[in-house]
Amino acid sequence: MKKENKSTVIEQIAATVGKYSNFYLTDVESLNAADTSSLRKECFKEDIKLVVVKNTLFKKALEQIGGGFSSLNIALKGNTAVMFSNNANSPAKLIKSFSKGKEIPRLKAAYVQESFYVGAENLELLIFIKSKNELIGDVIALLQSPAKNVISALSSGGQTIHGVLKTLAER
Repeated sequence: MKKENKSTVIEQIAATVGKYSNFYLTDVESLNAADTSSLRKECFKEDIKLVVVKNTLFKKALEQIGGGFSSLNIALKGNTAVMFSNNANSPAKLIKSFSKGKEIPRLKAAYVQESFYVGAENLELLIFIKSKNELIGDVIALLQSPAKNVISALSSGGQTIHGVLKTLAER
């Protein structure tokens, strides 16, 4: 590959990394054509971008971005496919569901919510990470709970007083 082409590819990879907030490095080397096609379809359904990259070009793209991605260099060996997603746990769930009964695809490393996870043993942990929207929803539900309790207590108290007054009026 010519140097001009390499720099173009590096810029494209860097732009893609900047566009997505999470990415997973996976090993899909021994998948046959049918399984690879099936994996790509599943990625498309889940709004995950799957890209097979050269390790050296991906390293250079990460260096170009900055931000200390050097802890991922351990995982950048062998065949590497990158799953880009804005949802933190979608790729982890996809890897787990797709690899049932198989070894591949296998998680090599992940950059999720500004944290690094290196090794396949982190897959279960990554499945249960909540997205930003899920966390906001949980906080809103917790904030609404006391207000709902106060409103229900006030409305039930009003009904009790109304019932007592109605009973007294009838006597």
